[in-house]
Amino acid sequence: MDLGLQGRTALVCAASKGLGRAVAFALAREGVTLTITARGADALAQTAAEIRAETGTLVHIAPGDITTEAGRAAALAVAGQPDILITNAGGPPPGDFRDLTEAQWLAALHANMLTPIALIRAVIDPMIARRFGRIVNITSASVKSPIPTLGLSNGARAGLTGFVGGVAREVARHNVTINNLLPGPFLTDRLRANAQAAAQAAGRSVDHEIMRRAQSNPTQRVGTPGEFGDACAFLCAAQSGYIVGQNILIDGGAFNASFN
Repeated sequence: MDLGLQGRTALVCAASKGLGRAVAFALAREGVTLTITARGADALAQTAAEIRAETGTLVHIAPGDITTEAGRAAALAVAGQPDILITNAGGPPPGDFRDLTEAQWLAALHANMLTPIALIRAVIDPMIARRFGRIVNITSASVKSPIPTLGLSNGARAGLTGFVGGVAREVARHNVTINNLLPGPFLTDRLRANAQAAAQAAGRSVDHEIMRRAQSNPTQRVGTPGEFGDACAFLCAAQSGYIVGQNILIDGGAFNASFN
């Protein structure tokens, strides 16, 4: 299926690894010119080189911390006025909410709520003027099914979800859509790192620990970054202009509800 994105431009955040990297590859395969960001300059440059080698797509890099004002300014200076914005940032650490400090709360809010809002504010009016824009926020399945030990993430991402619900319906008439993708477990470096402590404590390998977790999912597996990237690319398609303000779970059916 041709997604109608040939010649479009995109800014993809946290794109050197994991889900952001998969999204960048998926968009590049559709002929989208990319600006990709991440804090690790070397990994970012390597990802850009791999995307160029596979797809022939023009890829710009903007190393820096997207959760800071300087990092956002640098990324936007390279990206210009993108047609597509993919917001993405690593989740805050787990912990008992009784122990969380104000500084930790503010860091979580900056990373997982205020940074996406700032980026949306920066790109949305040019999108409206061009009558095309696709914004996808990579959040978390915990927005629908909160995880007690992830209070920082639950709170910050829920705040972004509420913000998007209002703004998305204000701009949809201009063919500008804003949606959220809520990933469950995907086979990324972050998943492996999270599984490592449990694996060590139980005397198991990391792969065995991931397999055990996969068995609790209706699909009996964890997701692949590639299938996440393709789903995100579809939300950015020219044909997706009637998908507005949605929170789309992509978790293998782990969230058990008749109505999502």
